[in-house]
Amino acid sequence: MNNRLKNLRKEKGLTQISVQMKTGIEQALLSKYENSERIPPTETLIQLADFYNVSMDYIMFRTDNPNINK
Repeated sequence: MNNRLKNLRKEKGLTQISVQMKTGIEQALLSKYENSERIPPTETLIQLADFYNVSMDYIMFRTDNPNINK
């Protein structure tokens, strides 16, 4: 999950602060999720999947297709 969240954010040209402002997820937590220091809880995974318009399976590296199980 470490680089997938970071890649999704960068593909959209966003900073961690801008993601925080749009999702309410603290920047420090976003950083930890992006660097695999913490695993986001299910509610946060759902929120990030919806925000980035991808599946949770894509974020969790269960598939390389971002549209599966949306």
